[in-house]
Amino acid sequence: MRNLHDLPRVRLGVFPTPFYRLDRLSEQYGRGIWIKRDDLCGVALGGSKVRKLEFVLAEALDQGCDTVFTTGGAQSNHAALTAACAARLGMKCILLLKRRGVTEHRGNLVLDELFGAEVRLLDMDSYDEIYAEMHRIGGTLEQAGHKCCYIPVGASTALGAVGYVSGAREIAVQAMAAGVRLGHIVSGTAAGLLLGAGLFLPGVKVTGIAVDSGPFDKIVPRLAGEAAALLECPFQPEENAFQMVEHMGPGYALPNPEDTPYIEELARTEGILLDPVYTGKVFAGMMQLLRQGAFDGQDDLLFVHTGGTAALFAIDLPR
Repeated sequence: MRNLHDLPRVRLGVFPTPFYRLDRLSEQYGRGIWIKRDDLCGVALGGSKVRKLEFVLAEALDQGCDTVFTTGGAQSNHAALTAACAARLGMKCILLLKRRGVTEHRGNLVLDELFGAEVRLLDMDSYDEIYAEMHRIGGTLEQAGHKCCYIPVGASTALGAVGYVSGAREIAVQAMAAGVRLGHIVSGTAAGLLLGAGLFLPGVKVTGIAVDSGPFDKIVPRLAGEAAALLECPFQPEENAFQMVEHMGPGYALPNPEDTPYIEELARTEGILLDPVYTGKVFAGMMQLLRQGAFDGQDDLLFVHTGGTAALFAIDLPR
């Protein structure tokens, strides 16, 4: 296996992020529930994409890129974090965002502007069409002497997944130091964690909660396998080591009234904020599964907080 340090990486986040037990919630549910606070990674309002961007943008810099393109919904956390990281590195950031959801000057759209990104809202639903538009604009810039990096939605690439292989190693070290035996990790980002758990957390199962439609039960293992190839390590997950559960509600980037009580519960028991369309949905999905007895055994459960707080200032909690 290649050492993670052998891959180009630019340090953007403040790691390790906090890892601790949610005492009141654990008492309430009779099960040890822990949290990994990747919302406190030190860039913008934090989030999972910073781990991915440390590897993706390092490769872009090595290739001489000075301009970064990416996409997502109008309130995309990934887009805002890409803008923040590009600003840190002195790179121009161009965001081609779907004109869907909250498009007013609120939430992440305010942050995009603060970070100096150029934002273009597009009336397109197909990411293939958006990627084609990226390359059209980028082609013009490259003719003028710039070099562009094109990051797909969510930085969902093999190299991006390596960011959470590193994150899984970090979790393993913290769990050992805390003397906790984890049985399950639940997250909205799953590919890197699936590979990383196999490498550094043997026996730990990974549950991904999908807040968008798509064949993620196939996409996640494929990305994990591609990341394993990058690291030159085997990828043979144990049977039942991974499951993908959909918890999209009424639609992608739309809040779900059924999730509001869970978002309030975490805020009122632990003082932790979740947004209503991304991480809040992941947490609500996890708690519903817990109530249904989905997580077997007596080992503790880890929830990975992947950020998204800015959406609280753009989208009202539905009742």
